[in-house]
Amino acid sequence: MIYVAKSELALLLHDNGFCRLSHRIELLLHLPVMRQKVFFKDLGLMRYKHSWDYQEAVLQEAVAAKSAIREAMDNNIDIDGLAQTEHKLLFVEHPHVYTLGKSGNIDNVLLSEENLAKRGIDFFRINRGGDITYHGPGQLVGYPIFDLEKFYTDIGKYLRNIEEVMIRTLAEYGLKGQRSPGETGVWLDPDKRGHERKICAIGVRTSRWITMHGFALNVNTNLDYFQFIIPCGIQNKQVTSLQKELGQEADMNDVKRVMKQYFEEVFEIELTTEHSVQ
Repeated sequence: MIYVAKSELALLLHDNGFCRLSHRIELLLHLPVMRQKVFFKDLGLMRYKHSWDYQEAVLQEAVAAKSAIREAMDNNIDIDGLAQTEHKLLFVEHPHVYTLGKSGNIDNVLLSEENLAKRGIDFFRINRGGDITYHGPGQLVGYPIFDLEKFYTDIGKYLRNIEEVMIRTLAEYGLKGQRSPGETGVWLDPDKRGHERKICAIGVRTSRWITMHGFALNVNTNLDYFQFIIPCGIQNKQVTSLQKELGQEADMNDVKRVMKQYFEEVFEIELTTEHSVQ
């Protein structure tokens, strides 16, 4: 499929003598674009396993819907009555937990299972990309469950767009979030050796272009818990938080509000709120 910019399409039609058609298409191109609807839920404070199971259930429901539609189309069956995939964006905070991605190295966990249990820290090997990370109270974790076939089939673009949401959110608080070449996530001063500070980790999984897992932005996070791991498997680089950089606690509800605004802008979506899951 070939995509042509709006102005280029109009000029192409005009140059080839399709003036009247060009005028009509110009009118259509200036109509407001219908934004895709995304259902938003704030899960509050939820144990990691509970939220993981919830994500998996939502993803499998969406995968089943896509499979049913594809099978119907292959057999020339009307799909009007079939369930369609829905996009969801989940916000959550977790009790203390370390999660290790499928390509992660267990050596990046610096505590034994016994010591983890003594400190009340859960540990899970999970099916996202990336290495080891920490989740805990005061950290805003987000799980977009998007059908990327309704956006674009480009995982790299999806990751960059999540980073862009975080960069714009941080800018609202006077912080310059940046990308670090070859390292997914958002950093402060990534180009200043010895001063690099990671503030947002990102790790995702897709199945039939439906996403799960997501991002973790350190807002008022207790950063002491990062000393027991090598975060994301990256040696000799610091981790920071909004609270540490600002010198005071950030309003979590305000951070959520700002972030939702930038999700709508960057992904060109419309968020509609659903009630929290218990």
